[in-house]
Amino acid sequence: MLGNFLIGLREGLEASLVVSILVAYLIKTDRRHLLPQIWVGIAAALGVCTAVTVGLGLLERQLTFKSQELIGGVLSIVAVGFVTWMIFWMAGAARTMSAELRGQVDRAADGSRWGLVLVAVLAVGREGLETTLFLYTATRQATSGGETSTAEPIIAAALGIATAVVLGYLMFRGALSINLTVFFRWTGAFLVIVAAGVLAYGIHDLQEAGVLPGLNTLAFDVSEQIPPGSWYGTLLKGVFNFSPATTVLEAAAWVLYAVPTMALFLGVLRRGSTPAKKAITHV
Repeated sequence: MLGNFLIGLREGLEASLVVSILVAYLIKTDRRHLLPQIWVGIAAALGVCTAVTVGLGLLERQLTFKSQELIGGVLSIVAVGFVTWMIFWMAGAARTMSAELRGQVDRAADGSRWGLVLVAVLAVGREGLETTLFLYTATRQATSGGETSTAEPIIAAALGIATAVVLGYLMFRGALSINLTVFFRWTGAFLVIVAAGVLAYGIHDLQEAGVLPGLNTLAFDVSEQIPPGSWYGTLLKGVFNFSPATTVLEAAAWVLYAVPTMALFLGVLRRGSTPAKKAITHV
């Protein structure tokens, strides 16, 4: 479940960086008394994400098959929109995120007592909700054929988040150097491919729900060469969301998303590249 691990790692690292920046700035500016507001905001954000996760699971159990496919297809498309925005935002914001957060802290500290709580909720909650929605759709696809248990993608995502928390703590302590620009560049390119697979699967869900036509019109079927139950079939599905039997609409959606999005992403990277090579070592 490399795709889920990477989602957990990337989103977890973003959230860890946000928390590290908020905490470090309050400590450096001798405002430790405001730290409880940050922790309250983080706890509230985690609570909202947990509630959304449980709610999606309970909702799906009470729906008919077609309703499940309809909601799954719509959420897949929404998740692709979120992750696409996240990819492009981080491509341009990695260098300025610290300054922006510090400005928000200063404004919040001078305002309402709940200002810092709101800053933490919005900053951490955004990453959490993106992760929740994208992992929900990716897990639903990975377990749809029965080749993968529900626990496997969840464990992979949890390992990614745990790794991100450790990396974030080490960066906060100044014990680890990571070039975040390079990290977000490579993971962003990989996630474009992952998102294209999630989009294609969302189209398949809508076809099964009867919203879109062409469920039986296949672009290709390599099920004999790549059996869905084989280890390599499971690997391709778990990492790249690859389906051996792909409809024409699924294939078209994959190409129409992956090709222009990757081209735009690489263009943003070229325009934003600078000769500086200094890695971010602390916040």
